[in-house]
Amino acid sequence: MLEIHVEEFENYTLCRPAGELDAYTVGAFREALSKLAGHSHLLIDLSEVPFMDSAGLGALIGGIRRAREADGAVAVACTRPALTRLLHTTGFDRIVPVTESVEEAETALETGLPEDAGN
Repeated sequence: MLEIHVEEFENYTLCRPAGELDAYTVGAFREALSKLAGHSHLLIDLSEVPFMDSAGLGALIGGIRRAREADGAVAVACTRPALTRLLHTTGFDRIVPVTESVEEAETALETGLPEDAGN
């Protein structure tokens, strides 16, 4: 089961999926990211995602592409070492900032830093 929490803050929109992101749940995640594509600053917190397969990664990349096409900025926060390793191994961290905390991701959105916020 995947739950997706979305919160609006003054400077960004937070999307926080909770649960496994796989072929069975990816549709809801893809739909949520699609609805958020027009937001100027999108922060995706993957800290409550214990597992993500290639379908989840594909949805994440697609959502980032749509946000950028709408001139939006995206950053990802993730506290899970296995998931962070996946994002680094696949080169995902070269296209958007991947940080260890929501606070670091907020800073990356504000300053427009390329990824590597301490990684």
